[in-house]
Amino acid sequence: MRFPSLRGFWKLSWLEAKIFAREPGGFVVTLIMPAIMFIILGRAFGVGRPQDAVAAATPFNSAIFAAIVIAINAVQSLLQIIAIYREGGILKRLRATPLSPVTILGAHVLVKLGYAVLSLIVLLIAGRRMFPGVVQVNTLSFTLGVVLSTMSILSVGFVLASVVPTSRFAQMVGAMVLYPMLALSGLFFSAESLPSFLKVAGAFMPTTHAVTLLYGIWDGRGWIAHWESAAMLVVLFGVYTAISTRVFRWE
Repeated sequence: MRFPSLRGFWKLSWLEAKIFAREPGGFVVTLIMPAIMFIILGRAFGVGRPQDAVAAATPFNSAIFAAIVIAINAVQSLLQIIAIYREGGILKRLRATPLSPVTILGAHVLVKLGYAVLSLIVLLIAGRRMFPGVVQVNTLSFTLGVVLSTMSILSVGFVLASVVPTSRFAQMVGAMVLYPMLALSGLFFSAESLPSFLKVAGAFMPTTHAVTLLYGIWDGRGWIAHWESAAMLVVLFGVYTAISTRVFRWE
């Protein structure tokens, strides 16, 4: 019996969620590691203490860094599992079902977003306990910003996952693409200091707009002040998703 695509989507999503939860290493790293990084870096960079001139000139924010790491972990996980499915012939068997590439990737995205939200909740709870009175960000607004950012960054993972041949190359390819994106995002230094060609390249990277949007939410300026960044995240999600559906390889 062939299930309608929507029913197949929910069944596949539930199956992938259970498979991921059964992997203790990846499960713990996804949920706990960003919060640990936030606490360690927050103490190292003096969260909660008055900033001196040097610290004030440094745009680094450990909470936003941890939030971007959540998205990058989701992409790396997506790359790994799709590559394993391709190597093991699972994608080839899925091709015989009514499931389309959009349905398959969409199910994985839904699972990754769910765990990203859980990881962010752990991060914010840890931040409020470890740095009381400091983490006063609007939780709902920041969570929505992280979800949108994760979806847009995942869309780059869609393209990579559509073509990466084996799991052996998945992590390497992901690192080669994602970490330069992180370096050029404006998290560690102002993007205005970059050469013009890198600024142009950064405009096509979801991490650049994610960092700008999350800074605006964190500082209390909100979505309206950075609607262009939010719009670009949506546009890039659509563009990279469309590309991935065209280049998706079943085997």
